[in-house]
Amino acid sequence: MALAAAQHAIPLRDALTVAPPVGERELRLDLFRGLALWLIFIDHLPANVLTWFTLRNYGFSDATEIFIFISGYTAAFVYGRAMQSSGFIVASARIVKRAWQIYVAHIFLFTIYLAEISYVATRFENPLYAEEMNILDFLKQPDVTIIQALLLRFRPVNMDVLPLYIVLMVFFPPVLWLLRRKADLALALSVGLYAITWEWELALPSWPNGSWFFNPFAWQLLFVFGAWCALGGAARMSRILTSRVTLGLAAAYLAFCFAVTLTWHFPRIDFLMPNVLARWIYPISKTDLDVLRFAHFLALAALTVHFIPKGWRGLKSIWLRPMIVCGQHSLEVFCVGVFLAFAGHFVIVELSGSAWIHFMTSVAGIGLMCAAAGLLAWYKGVAEKSGPRAATGASGGAP
Repeated sequence: MALAAAQHAIPLRDALTVAPPVGERELRLDLFRGLALWLIFIDHLPANVLTWFTLRNYGFSDATEIFIFISGYTAAFVYGRAMQSSGFIVASARIVKRAWQIYVAHIFLFTIYLAEISYVATRFENPLYAEEMNILDFLKQPDVTIIQALLLRFRPVNMDVLPLYIVLMVFFPPVLWLLRRKADLALALSVGLYAITWEWELALPSWPNGSWFFNPFAWQLLFVFGAWCALGGAARMSRILTSRVTLGLAAAYLAFCFAVTLTWHFPRIDFLMPNVLARWIYPISKTDLDVLRFAHFLALAALTVHFIPKGWRGLKSIWLRPMIVCGQHSLEVFCVGVFLAFAGHFVIVELSGSAWIHFMTSVAGIGLMCAAAGLLAWYKGVAEKSGPRAATGASGGAP
């Protein structure tokens, strides 16, 4: 599969910087966004057999990095076109409208999710469900908690991604405007904000205490980097990204990350980790998007683009179609996945903790997510046949 760097330069540039014609989708974005949704669902369940197939067991980053990067990438494609054709005001209005849609979806999911957890905790007389899902404050002070939820300051467990994306989208219009004019300056400012966040410990407060699990001041870097790549940044790095030196360094770093994670799963070999190295790399913060996590994602991305070029035959495979369809309806599928994750948690706790039950619960959940995505795709097809609709862009809305 390895090809000369020159042979990969053109596919990489096409893949990462040139927007497909309106109406044509970049299926790799849908594929990996769908994969991220599946992995997020599996990671939200108690540890099971399929958990060993998720990214977080083999390196520092996980599916969240994939999801946020692709969201920034697709947002730049979709709304960059709108800003070019209709101007800043119209494009900004569309971005804010999308942020509002995600906010409404988040509040709707919050209501259903709390109802699900509260019913199970009451029906089965197990208050631990409420404690595990972080809704005890809601049960004690529902009036105050609902207000805090509307302000995105209170969130049950597993409901941290959408608030992060809402904030990133609200502030995206000026970022996109600058990216289209001075892309490198926009990325530099993003890096600067990331550095300031680490230096001064910037964070958004949560209620009743603590701060956001995904710090927007840090995670904006990955989102902006995705947009920067989409708007020409990757083309300027094409020689570097396609060089064998870069690919070799990426593979070596992934091997190093894998070796470190082995010490997490097998404490007996922890002695192999030098104390000096351990003091340097730990803790690897997910909340503030540790630079080691960011580097791990970059290494994965470099190798992925190398081995899965644009036009890869597998994108037309019937076996990957369910994952691609999930990626094309990511907001709805994400919400379904959060709801199903607690349902799966309940099934595993109440019925059995056996590996078989774990496996079947995971597969059933993914199957229901695919069914929901298929239903949405069918409905969209019927709606498009019933009347003309404006094209929304190659990669669809985001997330």
